[in-house]
Amino acid sequence: MKTEKIKISSTIETGIEKVWECWVLPEHITQWNFASDDWCCPKAENDLRVAGRYLARMEAKDGSFGFDFEAIYDEVAPMKKISYVMSDGRRAITTFESLGNEVKLTTEFDPEDQNPIDMQRDGWQAILDNFKKYVENLNG
Repeated sequence: MKTEKIKISSTIETGIEKVWECWVLPEHITQWNFASDDWCCPKAENDLRVAGRYLARMEAKDGSFGFDFEAIYDEVAPMKKISYVMSDGRRAITTFESLGNEVKLTTEFDPEDQNPIDMQRDGWQAILDNFKKYVENLNG
């Protein structure tokens, strides 16, 4: 049975160019791509093109656990939409909607079957909230 997609979103108070840059450049990804302060993203690679590979290393700061998050892009529309297929076959689509001095960022993704839906939604939303905080702090 196929479960419906999980949807998360956030509105970031800055322009589309800055949001895009922080979302796709590895030097920014390593600064925000974790759900809590006891985790980190020590490494990120991003070949941002159709059939290009995305890789982010996620680790607990105490070294107790870590994993590679990998995906292959199947759609890249700069400053509008990114779609990829994760290494386990699940799909995620992120859209960027410019609202003048703000950007609404929305991600829809297929859930995995190892963890409860709420836990997955909360985890991905926490990463997106961390992204928002990081980008907005760059501005001020």
